Amino acid sequence: MNLPGDRALGMNSSITRRDFLGATLLASGAALLDSVSPAQLLAARAPKGTAILPQDWNGYGGVGEYADSNGNTWKVLIAGHKLRDGAYEEASRNPVETGEIYDCLVVGGGISGLAAALFFLRQAGPKATCLILENHPIFGGEAKQNDFEVDGQHVTAHQGSAIYFVQYPRSFLAQFYESIGLKQPRLEYQKWGGTGPEMTIGRTPYDSAGMSTGQYGFWFGAQFGPKPGVWQIDPVGRKFAEAPVSDATRMELLRWYSGDAAKAAPFASPKYEGDEVSRYLDSITLEEHYMRQYGLSREFIRTYLSPDLGGGSGLGADALSAYSDYAFETLHPYQGEGEAVQMFPGGNTTIARLMVKTLIPPAISGEATVDGVTLGKVNFSALDQKDSRARLRLGATVISARHDNAPEKSQFVSILYASGEKVFRVRTRSVVMAGGSWTSKHLVRDLPDRQQEAYAQFFRSPCMMANVALRNWRFLAKMGITGCRWFGESIGNYMELRRLATVGDVPKTISPDAPVVLTVKVLYSYPGLSTEDQGDRGREEMITTPFRDYERGIRQQFTDMFAGAGFDAERDIAGIVLNRWGHAYLSPQPGFFFGANGKPAPREVLRAAPFGRIAFANSDLAGAMDHRFSILEAERAVAQLLAEVITA
Repeated sequence: MNLPGDRALGMNSSITRRDFLGATLLASGAALLDSVSPAQLLAARAPKGTAILPQDWNGYGGVGEYADSNGNTWKVLIAGHKLRDGAYEEASRNPVETGEIYDCLVVGGGISGLAAALFFLRQAGPKATCLILENHPIFGGEAKQNDFEVDGQHVTAHQGSAIYFVQYPRSFLAQFYESIGLKQPRLEYQKWGGTGPEMTIGRTPYDSAGMSTGQYGFWFGAQFGPKPGVWQIDPVGRKFAEAPVSDATRMELLRWYSGDAAKAAPFASPKYEGDEVSRYLDSITLEEHYMRQYGLSREFIRTYLSPDLGGGSGLGADALSAYSDYAFETLHPYQGEGEAVQMFPGGNTTIARLMVKTLIPPAISGEATVDGVTLGKVNFSALDQKDSRARLRLGATVISARHDNAPEKSQFVSILYASGEKVFRVRTRSVVMAGGSWTSKHLVRDLPDRQQEAYAQFFRSPCMMANVALRNWRFLAKMGITGCRWFGESIGNYMELRRLATVGDVPKTISPDAPVVLTVKVLYSYPGLSTEDQGDRGREEMITTPFRDYERGIRQQFTDMFAGAGFDAERDIAGIVLNRWGHAYLSPQPGFFFGANGKPAPREVLRAAPFGRIAFANSDLAGAMDHRFSILEAERAVAQLLAEVITA
């Protein structure tokens, strides 16, 4: 359905696949999550006699090996809802017997699952075998990338997991990085190649690098008064003089973004996980902490800071444990010379590829180096070879894990997985559940009540990463900004140019005349609702909004913000990819980390020991969505299996 103005926005350009649904589809969160599938919702609103096609929801996927795996695709989404709705039960009664038996089976081919397979095969002996079952078309979990071909140039951006940190040289994580081929964790980045004075550009989407030099902008949308909105360039330097807000809000904005609030009330962060400070923080909400510590008003936090607080946990600060903002700090990256924060062009996709190359050397062509796995191609046929100790089976949706006998006596666990229209059975001596809490609690069919009750306290929130490929960014250079933040009724709330690490085919320089990808991170915050309800409502909004509506919204938003500087959506946007992650972030409520009301922390119930022959990994057990925790949780889970379960 075309709307007035669509042509000017470039909605009819050929690079993106379109859908036929013209309006945002809304239904009650309860209906969506408990009984009605996304397919039913979409079918109910589609024009009569029109078929639902997967590409209508997925949209354009870019080019290359990740083109059919942008976020949770329609196929993955529907398979997940079939699992929830018990649609596989009949086929599960008579599965196809593969006859396979493994020493370890890992559920999930993301960072945690790949790490678990590596740890197991390195420690369990030279004859040990391991199978990874992954439901997506390619490995990596949220550590995947989008690739675009723009005017003959290849440009890349991350789908989810973005940054990594330089660790102390002899630390466990540093040694792990080196073992997979990441031998020089500090990367080289693009140099300035523009014709004008050098602009301040960071290396990650989270740097706000131009803020300190005045090359940053705040956009206040139409709801603040003037239409379509008002820019405040160099907000701190100009003391928010042009911001269409009250004097009181202007002062709060200046106090916060200048850093004066933090300087006036310095906070002693936790020294280690479980110390007195961390336990205090886990007893209150993040909103309460910022109000008490920095004197910020509740309205200011909800309007201008949520949902970025809490380590990007995706919800309003009123729904999160205050400790969620500090949990990452307990891993202590190594600063040394230069910054600890590093990023590959496609985010942690490179780390996932290095892990797969280490597990199954023929799986990716080229050398086992950063450049090797960046330029090399995936040999999909090599991932699942019967003579290999490590096997990675894609498009396999696990639907059941159950001990063959009483868990304390059983020698095997039977795993059922769906591939296509068939259900298969494989047996294993041990299992690492490396997928997220929202699936693990359903898959382990004989899971005791105590663990089920613990999993019921894990709440997840959605995130959509919208990657917008541009033919150039001259309009930003004309405005004198390299990043910006916006407020009002909009999609997402910030974006940032970044210098790419010069690996693979990345050009050595960056300039306003070259193609770039701007990432708009869309979080769904509904302050005032509970942690669970905020996540459910955000998931409802993300799942039931058609690709075309999101695309139109992004094109209109960019037009409102940048048309005055010469931006033309039809001419300048080369493609948009949406990566929808329905359960992107664990959203830890107060008490999640260290317990509340005399009850143990839910994560510790699952971390304490394996259940029979099944151990649990994934970063949500740490409470912080950081790939380092994914690795560390995998190491713990495998160590438990080898110490308590595997005998030979």
